Amino acid sequence: MKNMIFLFFVGLYPAQQTWNLQQCLDYATAHHPLVKQATVNVAKNDKLITGSKGMLLPSVEAGVRHTYSFGSSINQSSNQREALNTQYDQFTAQADWSLFNWKNILDISLSTLNKETSAYRLKLAQNKVKLNVIQMFFAYQNGKSWLEVLETQISGMQDQIKRTEKEVEIGNRPKSDVYDIKANLGTLQEQWVSAKNQRDQSKINLLNALAFTQDSLEFVMAEENLSSEAEFRDPDFTKKLLEKNPAYQSVIAEIKAQEKKEDIARAGYLPTLNASYSWSTFYNKVLGKDDNSNIRFSDQFSQNKNQTVLLGLTIPIFNKLQVKTNVETAKLDIINSNYDKELIINDLTQNINSIKAQFLNAQEKYNLLDTNFENQKLSFQKSEEKYKEGLMDAYTFFVVRNGWLQANYNLISSKNDVIQQTELLKVLESGF
Repeated sequence: MKNMIFLFFVGLYPAQQTWNLQQCLDYATAHHPLVKQATVNVAKNDKLITGSKGMLLPSVEAGVRHTYSFGSSINQSSNQREALNTQYDQFTAQADWSLFNWKNILDISLSTLNKETSAYRLKLAQNKVKLNVIQMFFAYQNGKSWLEVLETQISGMQDQIKRTEKEVEIGNRPKSDVYDIKANLGTLQEQWVSAKNQRDQSKINLLNALAFTQDSLEFVMAEENLSSEAEFRDPDFTKKLLEKNPAYQSVIAEIKAQEKKEDIARAGYLPTLNASYSWSTFYNKVLGKDDNSNIRFSDQFSQNKNQTVLLGLTIPIFNKLQVKTNVETAKLDIINSNYDKELIINDLTQNINSIKAQFLNAQEKYNLLDTNFENQKLSFQKSEEKYKEGLMDAYTFFVVRNGWLQANYNLISSKNDVIQQTELLKVLESGF
């Protein structure tokens, strides 16, 4: 029975999975709703291309009508009005073909441009999701690291309290040392509660960025080498990233689409050439009379055949200024799209330069901390020896010890900042 209960709870609470940053990015770019919506739009625009090409083909339809007429009506056989009850069956087939309509040809090009734009927007959605995941991932890592530092501090202070109490009992230390340590322990415990809440909230934000609804994941850092700043020193760094960014490529494609829409609007000034072919026949039967008095179905079907062939040229002369209005509106849309381009260039330039500045600052800070880390380690070790020998009071050692643990966290956090900016750069460099 106990085994059954154990298996039940194992199934109810599956083992926690461990994901690194790359696994998070892979999942988000495949499952996030923003990416799925953008994928659907690409497929939709692909179908619209097929629809646009279909406009160059003829349309064919066939129809059958079965009608009963009671009272005064036209006798379809004699073409005279009589008091009759009749059955009338009509069979038709028709084909229409737009031989020349410049708008239909331009629509194919526009649909192709729209698909290209939607493909850029798909990549843009993926990048947006990636950038958010990266920021949330490192926010969680920093929150987790800070909580671990506090837990180490608290655990060390609890041990320190026990040792100090023993030393007080044998008279090696004053009672005030215990009070000092306990007072600082209370302060650290308050910080631990706040840090735990911050870590938990940052994990919730990361799960939300992944569009992952179950808290069954643990996120860990993979071993990575820090990037060189050489690529950031390239004078064309911002320009290169700007031109390959999908947001920039998307707005360029949108401008081309707006220009194509202007061409389509101008097509309203051009004539169109259309052709059509129709075929029809009918069968008419007077109800209430024997079949011998009605012409047979097969005979009527053959005798009543009719065919029509039409070839028409339509030349627009005056259309209530609608074409002119459409052309002028399309021109304004092009101007507006160019302003969108300027806004996107400004935003991207700011974002790229911000990542560059943050990377360089984070790397400089990390180099300084890394260089001074060994000195801080040696300083802590000497202070620890002095404390054990009774040459340093508990409060002073507490300050030194906390400074050493803070230095550990600062180094980890600074390294995370460098890696974070590097990962953000990778997203911007990925292009399309």
